[in-house]
Amino acid sequence: MLVKLNRALLYYTIKSQVIVFMSLRDDSNRIIESAIKAALPDTAVKTALQDEDFSGGRLLLISIGKAAWSMARAACDILGSRIDEGIVITKYGHSKGSLPNVRIMEAGHPIPDTNSFLATEEAIKMVTGLSSNDKILFLISGGGSALFEKPLIDENELTSLTEQLLASGADITEINTIRKRLSAVKGGKFAKLCEPAQVISVVLSDIIGDPLDMIASGPAYPDSSTSEQAIEIIHKYGITVSAQTLDLLKKETSKELSNVRTKITGSVTQLCAAAERTCRELGYEPTVLTASLRCQAREAGSFLASIAQYYNSTQKSLAFIAGGETVVHLKGKGKGGRNQELALAAAEHISNLYNVAVFSVGSDGTDGPTDAAGGYVDTDTKRILSQKGIDIFETLENNDAYHALQASGGLIITGPTGTNVNDLTVLLIKR
Repeated sequence: MLVKLNRALLYYTIKSQVIVFMSLRDDSNRIIESAIKAALPDTAVKTALQDEDFSGGRLLLISIGKAAWSMARAACDILGSRIDEGIVITKYGHSKGSLPNVRIMEAGHPIPDTNSFLATEEAIKMVTGLSSNDKILFLISGGGSALFEKPLIDENELTSLTEQLLASGADITEINTIRKRLSAVKGGKFAKLCEPAQVISVVLSDIIGDPLDMIASGPAYPDSSTSEQAIEIIHKYGITVSAQTLDLLKKETSKELSNVRTKITGSVTQLCAAAERTCRELGYEPTVLTASLRCQAREAGSFLASIAQYYNSTQKSLAFIAGGETVVHLKGKGKGGRNQELALAAAEHISNLYNVAVFSVGSDGTDGPTDAAGGYVDTDTKRILSQKGIDIFETLENNDAYHALQASGGLIITGPTGTNVNDLTVLLIKR
């Protein structure tokens, strides 16, 4: 017998006169917390730096992205006063206090803004005029494409182009193939500005497969994409660009850099492995489906719901885990993000199942232009929304998952986490 006790989704079942208390939401929260904790960059950065020799000339620290502050703090803990000067460029609300000899600058994401340009200009000034004895510790995390930017085109056109790409359903690799050709710092160009100083680059990956030239649009890594591919992406998604922009897209980027050493640390694989461990500790039999999820968010949600339908008669608790980054094709004028849309898309098809939940969360604590990290739904979500007059299909058509999940108590809000290694999506079937 299944009885709902409250909206915290606490249930009991009676089996052989033994009461077993269960909370899918509590399990979800524990999985999210443990996975994000495992993906924090502190230990990874310290490991990456432990064998580095920073003696000699000046040492500058430049840290960019949504995990920039956490990565910089880890470096400061190791290097201390050895850092002569530094700058952190991160998203609004993502810094957590001052760091020694380091300026903290916050800027726009996912659309670059004036502060993005000002902060990047400060970083360029910092590396100008260095000698071959000097070193730059360059810490890179996801979000750097918007935060670290000196555009070669008009700011208004850059904003329009970015908005078009984000709304088109283009994936992050396609978007960054365009971005790096329209920037004075992307596609290896920042490393060229640092010459003859040596750049030690430590990268926290937020892109499936860890393509170093695409993470933050590769400011210190040779570009593997071609101008031909850039033009194909513009045509594929029907993006409107000016003649000047089209000319820039036709120019080839740097394919070789001689002053950079790169170390990659942290990825979505860590996120999935930590979730797998916690699921097992909570009594689930976990299966990692993929760490390379890349499709429309609504399709991913529907697919997980179909898995739940197949295993609805199971007698044991199961967990199905996926990491990656889905996309949303914006058609409506609502509010939400890819993780919220994925979760809500699953809600329609699990409503007639027993004790099932789906959640999807961005490891950085943000999902789209919202204050939520993602969304949670279970077998009760559709009923709650129906009582409030909210239709799931219509909501998804308007890309308004945020307000629907808010109404059902399904928003996941973590605040900035200090890391950024893609998204975590989990289907829970609890018995």
